[in-house]
This record gives sequence, structure tokens and C-alpha cells, in this order.
Amino acid sequence: MFVHAFQISLGTAAFVHAGYPFRGPIAEVQDGPVRAVQMKDMDPVDGVDWARVIRSRLGGRGKADWLQPDDLLFVSRGTRFYAVCLDAPPEAAVCGPHLFHLRVKAGSALLPGFLAWQINQPPFQRALRRAAEGSSQLSVRRPVLEALSISVPALADQQRVVELARLARREHRLYDRLIRNRESMFESMAEALLSASANS
Repeated sequence: MFVHAFQISLGTAAFVHAGYPFRGPIAEVQDGPVRAVQMKDMDPVDGVDWARVIRSRLGGRGKADWLQPDDLLFVSRGTRFYAVCLDAPPEAAVCGPHLFHLRVKAGSALLPGFLAWQINQPPFQRALRRAAEGSSQLSVRRPVLEALSISVPALADQQRVVELARLARREHRLYDRLIRNRESMFESMAEALLSASANS
């Protein structure tokens, strides 16, 4: 599929920053002016569930690096490392300190959606697992992430991959919905059977 591609380090293609340095746990503030994305709000297939993202206030002296369309969020610790590409984040949104905030550099000839796709594929995932550190919980440090190699094919090839990945995510959601509907149908059948047995 790819006629030609060149390799560069991820840090050459994208800025990598830690999330906003909240002091301690991120406190929910009902009328807070800021949305704070945490790992629990993210999913490899569905991306960020903005309905779950809490409102908060920024504390401390850290400068807010507001999330923008086409930014990436990378889960750098836990049992699974992955990236999601943001479509249309709300205004005044940041990510927590346990996430890395990636922004593709201008002129890097790299589509953000393609970078997110490549990070989530087995070759890059193997490199991440080899580079991960920690005993009780694995994590990937920012310099390590920046040093890992990515492949950059032609923009047309990248666009095709991004579109295929979008269709695959749509299929995944449809299959999940079908499975849930079937499980609900079986549950209703079992309840009806139990009710019929009790009345006989």
C-alpha cells in the first residue's frame, strides 16, 4: 500500500507536553470555566467522552495549553498505551498531568489522525512496551516517547489510512450496539421464561 515512507522521531514531528499541573486530585467545580480531561474519560475507539469530562478551575502558576482540533492525547501509563485525535474539543479544555498532549508541528508533512493511528498499531505498541518503565505500574516518559521512530508516507496514503480507520471505528460501534441489543433480547427472554415458570 505504501510506495515510499521515511522515518523520523516522534519529537521531530510533534510537540509533546505533559498535561496541566493540577495540585493533587482534579476537583470538580459545577460552574467551573475549564474542562479537564482525565484517563477515565478516554477510550481507544470512541476517543474523549466529553459528557463525562468534569468542569474545574485551574490552580497554581501553570500556563494552560488549551486543547485544539487535531491535537492528540496520549495515555502514558497503565496497562494500555494509546492515543486519540481530537475532533472539536470545547473551548477552555485541558488534559490532566497523567496524559501527554501532542500537537503536530507545522510543515511536518504528517496528518494528526495518521499519527494517532500509527501510535495505536502493533509495531509502535511493541516499541512502547519495550520502552516502558516501572514495577507496580508501567509508564512511558516524555523523552522516551519523543525518541521513538514513526514512519511518514505520502499525504495521500496517510489520508486513505485515516479514512479507513474512521470506517473501522464506525463498524466497531455498530457491532457493539448489535451485541448489546442481542444480550438485552436474551435477558428479556430469560426473564419471561422465569415469569412463565413461576405462574405455571
